[in-house]
Amino acid sequence: MLQLICLPCVLLILQTLLKQKSKKPLLLLLRLLLLLLLLLPLPLPLPLPLPLPLPLPLPLPLPLPLPLPVLLLLLLLIVLLLLPLLLPLLLPLLLPLLLPLLLPLLLPLPLPLPLPLPLPLLLLLLIVLLLLLLLLLLLLLLLLLLLLIRLLILLLLLLLLLLLLLLLLLLLLLLLILLLLLLLLLLLLLLLLLIIILLLLLFLILLAMLHNLFLKCIILLKQERTVIYICLKGSFHALVN
Repeated sequence: MLQLICLPCVLLILQTLLKQKSKKPLLLLLRLLLLLLLLLPLPLPLPLPLPLPLPLPLPLPLPLPLPLPVLLLLLLLIVLLLLPLLLPLLLPLLLPLLLPLLLPLLLPLPLPLPLPLPLPLLLLLLIVLLLLLLLLLLLLLLLLLLLLIRLLILLLLLLLLLLLLLLLLLLLLLLLILLLLLLLLLLLLLLLLLIIILLLLLFLILLAMLHNLFLKCIILLKQERTVIYICLKGSFHALVN
């Protein structure tokens, strides 16, 4: 029964792997890993009864109700087969999470295995399990690397934001310095205006003082002329007498 369930899925995955010319080796590696996991529960090829009944009845009758591990395995296989069509970018991240869920279902197989197993088969199973563990470790390492790369990118973005903030602060400081310089220039202009006004006031004061001196000089000259006139008149009268 499990062979009837897994064999069409394996054939479908093989067909998609042969048709797809993908440039993503990680996705191809994950699908090959899924194929190996699906091939593990398949029993060794058994001799089919001959002659086969023709035509084969379609669909193949499955006994109902199916066991719970088989149903879960079938659901997981359907989800894994539909994920490449629905989420091609998230499949490398979702498969490592789904494969550990798939492995416990594959371990308690209802198919009786002959005990003790032959040594080549045991070695083959050990090699396959080791390869699967190595692949899972590689996938985990790749996920860790991706997370580290994303963290580094986030740190770089944060550093860039900090640099931008520092640049904005520097620009604000430069603007403040320019405003202070403008205020200093305005103060200097005000001082120059005050100095010019003071000079004009001094000049006006000097003009007023000169005007007063000139008026005093004129008054003194008039007084001296009158005095001289009186003296001359008195001397003239004295001479006449």
